[in-house]
Amino acid sequence: MVDVYLLLGSNLGNRQLYLQDAARYIEKGAGKIMACSGIYETQSWGKTDAPNYLNQVLLIQTELQPQLLLAELLNIEIMLGRRRLEKWGSRTVDIDILFYGEETIDEPNLIVPHPELHNRRFTLEPLAEIAPELRHPILNKTVLLLKNELKDALAVKKV
Repeated sequence: MVDVYLLLGSNLGNRQLYLQDAARYIEKGAGKIMACSGIYETQSWGKTDAPNYLNQVLLIQTELQPQLLLAELLNIEIMLGRRRLEKWGSRTVDIDILFYGEETIDEPNLIVPHPELHNRRFTLEPLAEIAPELRHPILNKTVLLLKNELKDALAVKKV
């Protein structure tokens, strides 16, 4: 079993329900949920005129190898109505792999740790809630330290 941290996000429709449904499907097909952060409302990042997001981090334990986990998560996104029409476009649900154990993965369709997590308040706020001492294997800094060093001034508040 491997500890995996996932970021869930939604900014369309019933955002809360999409996060709940995503967690239910993740537990059914990807791995057992061991911890989950609170839910945070965040301004849209990258495409600032889009509706606000709800974000949440889950810690799961999985037996799936990284590519199989990614395929399962992409299937869950599709089941919940995700359409990839534009970069940083609005979405019913988005599920990102933040960390896969202590592994570093650099493949065409999967980079772990997530390459932007250390720059994004909407990721680090909920992640620091459940894993403040988790160490980034490349940057060799804890999640809490990364959060405290952030330059990102995006509004992120717990709901």
